[in-house]
Amino acid sequence: MKTYYTPVNEIDRKWFLADADGKVLGRIATEIARRLRGKHKPTFCNFQDNGDFVIIVNADKIHLTGNKWDDKMYHHHTGYPGGIKSQTARDLLTKKPEELIRIAVKGMLPKNKLGRAQLKKLKVYAGTDHPHQAQKPENLEF
Repeated sequence: MKTYYTPVNEIDRKWFLADADGKVLGRIATEIARRLRGKHKPTFCNFQDNGDFVIIVNADKIHLTGNKWDDKMYHHHTGYPGGIKSQTARDLLTKKPEELIRIAVKGMLPKNKLGRAQLKKLKVYAGTDHPHQAQKPENLEF
């Protein structure tokens, strides 16, 4: 049996709008990653980008369980010797609330060109406003 390959011009991409107000970070990130990859579609193919666009609003009102606000650390390296920088989830939320969701979703996508292309379809905003009204996004409930 052959694997079905959807032609690029037949891929149907929709726009979804999700509200992160009061939602748990990991729970919302798994569903977002699933939508970005297209695993919810019957035409899913693991080597093809046929997922949908996802808009997240109220990223500054995301929730973490337990002591993760102070215990969970995010690290990045500047590229210089001894240049590792660390910050807690609480610090990251105050400085860049959009990055908290983006990092969680990025870890759930493939680590290659396909994953980078899928991550570009994620639009995260700290407040309730977003510039994608013309795409007529559907509400996404979790």
